[in-house]
Amino acid sequence: MVSRVRVWLNRTYAENVFFMDQLRHNPHARPVDIHATHGDADSPVLAAADTADLEPEGLSPAAYVEYALDQCAKRGIDVFVPRLHQATLAAHREEFAAVGTVLLAPTAGAIEVFEDKVTAYEAVQAHGVPVPPWFRVTNAEELVAAVDELEDGGHRACFKPAAGAGGVGFRVVTRAPFSLDQLNGFPGPYVHLDMVVEAVRAAEEPVDWMVMPRLGQPEVSVDCLTGPDGRVRMAVGRTKNGRRRGFSQNPSWIEPARRIAERFGLHYLTNIQFRMYGDEPVLMDVNTRPAGGLHQLALCGINAPWAAVRLALGDDPGDVVPTRLGQDYTVVSGTRPVRAVTMPHQVSEVPVSEVPVAVEPRPVAVAPSSVCKPAADRPLAV
Repeated sequence: MVSRVRVWLNRTYAENVFFMDQLRHNPHARPVDIHATHGDADSPVLAAADTADLEPEGLSPAAYVEYALDQCAKRGIDVFVPRLHQATLAAHREEFAAVGTVLLAPTAGAIEVFEDKVTAYEAVQAHGVPVPPWFRVTNAEELVAAVDELEDGGHRACFKPAAGAGGVGFRVVTRAPFSLDQLNGFPGPYVHLDMVVEAVRAAEEPVDWMVMPRLGQPEVSVDCLTGPDGRVRMAVGRTKNGRRRGFSQNPSWIEPARRIAERFGLHYLTNIQFRMYGDEPVLMDVNTRPAGGLHQLALCGINAPWAAVRLALGDDPGDVVPTRLGQDYTVVSGTRPVRAVTMPHQVSEVPVSEVPVAVEPRPVAVAPSSVCKPAADRPLAV
């Protein structure tokens, strides 16, 4: 009888409900149980998991390691896919191995290199991977000097935190005066330079930003699967140009991604992003975790989450290559259930003149809210 595999995802992105679906529907029909933890009770990953817990708030990284080790031992976790405190957890890999758990994460050293974008750019540049021009700024004067230099070179300047993920804090600098143009349509990333300078000067702490030219499309995210032996088993590019998405095996994107994954110990599932600087592909970012869009590789005939779990368990999947690249597609949102909760009783507003007086309070029954059941699984795009 084939044993069940227990996989844990901690405080992961909502899109990883698809990661979980692919593990369950693996081509080997191996039974998989999924444990999920999160700080948000309404995260859909909690509803999608077989077992789920709310994570305790306020734990230090060291305390979180103890919490995670306890979870793994108590739940019998075979493979742990960490996102929160990834580097700290990876530094304790041997302790997790002692309780029977494999960490599906790169080495702690590799994670630390790519936590800071400046350190990352310097490191990959030394290995021949092209990067765009960039400036690290900590104050208003450095910010203005960097923007001036980029604009003098014919570029539009943008900035983002030197450490961060998911596009948080990304802004594009403009000098156009504020007008109704900024109030039409949806809010955008543009921010006036004078406003940024004023905010930086008023701040009590220095900023830590990277200023660089706004890079052109397409954006290509290369999903990689690399073994602990340093050999890349999978490298597939997902292209994005506006709404249009597709897949690529163009060496301009694939070869530098493979070089980064191999030379920096980016073991298991990582995502390496490129954009265009003029006519040249350059590195934009390196994510030391599975990408939210990883499930889209199913359109290429690849189940990347399952290949990674197999690799972690010592069952080498060999080279994982697309069976097809297929037509271009787009991404649309859908519905997923959340866990049932008890909702407070809602009382309609009553005109003051109709409110009775001197009435003894009575207990109000509270019923659990209904939960929308998911429709049958459908492909994300056709």
